[in-house]
Amino acid sequence: MVQKSDFEQINDYVWELPQAYDGRMRVPARIYGSEEIFEAAFRDSSVTQLMNVAMLPGIVKYAMAMPDVHQGYGFPIGGVAAFRWDEGIISPGGVGYDINCGVRMLASQIDYAALEPYLKDLIASIDRNCPSGVGGKGAVQLSDKELDDVLERGAEWALSKGYAQRDDLERTESQGRIAGAQAGAVGARAKERGRPQMGSLGAGNHFLEIDVVDEIYDAEAADVMGLAQDRVVVQIHCGSRGLGHEVCGQYIRALQDAPRRYGIDIPDRELVAAPVDSREGREYLAAMSAAANYAFANRQILAHFVRRSFEQVMAGKVKNWHLTQVYDVTHNIAKIEEHQVGSQRMKVIVHRKGATRAFPPRHPELPAVYRSIGQPVLVPGSMGTASYVLAGTSTAMDETFGSTCHGAGRMMSRNAALKQARGEHVRSELASQGIVVRTGSLKGLAEEAPYAYKDVSLVVDSVAGAGLARKVARVRPVAVIKG
Repeated sequence: MVQKSDFEQINDYVWELPQAYDGRMRVPARIYGSEEIFEAAFRDSSVTQLMNVAMLPGIVKYAMAMPDVHQGYGFPIGGVAAFRWDEGIISPGGVGYDINCGVRMLASQIDYAALEPYLKDLIASIDRNCPSGVGGKGAVQLSDKELDDVLERGAEWALSKGYAQRDDLERTESQGRIAGAQAGAVGARAKERGRPQMGSLGAGNHFLEIDVVDEIYDAEAADVMGLAQDRVVVQIHCGSRGLGHEVCGQYIRALQDAPRRYGIDIPDRELVAAPVDSREGREYLAAMSAAANYAFANRQILAHFVRRSFEQVMAGKVKNWHLTQVYDVTHNIAKIEEHQVGSQRMKVIVHRKGATRAFPPRHPELPAVYRSIGQPVLVPGSMGTASYVLAGTSTAMDETFGSTCHGAGRMMSRNAALKQARGEHVRSELASQGIVVRTGSLKGLAEEAPYAYKDVSLVVDSVAGAGLARKVARVRPVAVIKG
């Protein structure tokens, strides 16, 4: 079993397992984080999973783990790996079940002091307008044709139906639509689950949160993003709901025999994969892209109804209740990109599982408004802790295919968290901190308690120290909705 002593310390925030450690490894494996974060990675099977990723065909540069790394299915959560398009693989385990789980932030011009008297009314209105919970129905019911449109058009569909503003799409990763998505690649069971869930939050670690900006680190970048001290912002964290879960399961089953047929050596059956440019690889990519589009549309619909709640509760009470989008980022996805690998410009498919894209200033994929400062990166904490807004850097582009962390990262399993405290206790603890909580499941609240997660500040300090992102602002929660 791999040990801490098997790693070489590259610098204060980078730790490397040499390729020579195991003859099956095709590239080294790297963990990003402070010494404390590095040591925490050995509490579960994350490091073994990372080493397994380094054994997959076509991988280039490194198999990488961000500071929020923890054990997942196949790939560790917090894992990043890029594979050559011409001879690499694509793996559902490198994306995960919650395809395009991501975060959207909306900014307001409302000072918290002006909103505080109406906070409980506002969170109650949002809770009514934005359904949540396991299997819950969404705010928008789709016909079969509409669902297919969503799968292929993503947030563009929401815009065409009046649920979005043009600049929402401009401030969404990939403009809220992954090209190449095919509704026909999504199975009937996935569509059956997804059709009634559009505009719903889900459960688990998903949340909708009202926050207050309590620290500004980069005044210029914060101003460009519309963030100001003591102003209210909203975070929406959710993904592709039951549809994405079914797509992942569908292709994990479909690809079971692919490694044998294509001569792919995999060290763990959870890493089932197919060549990127094979029939199976292209079908999974088309279905995964469709599920990602569903998630973009889902967060857009939720943003629409959050805006409606602000209008219903705050209109006439503050001068400007309107919410502008800061950005929307995806966490679980495999994307076709071009990157510099050594001396070669290379077409690769980057798997980011529990990792966030962090493109640098002047990157052509960024909207004009962010070209001077870099891509906004949203890093949520847990219910009782701060969240951070970062900006992408050229170091991330050079070292990690433009990737950084996606959150605090679990430190404790859901079962272990349940043994620590009951949901009622968690709710009262949060209330004592001035945080209003609405939840449909006290058990779910206990599973997502703040103590179940790493210290998000240590995670963020690690990516900032490694140069993978720079800090722009910190926000603290004042109200949380959990499914």
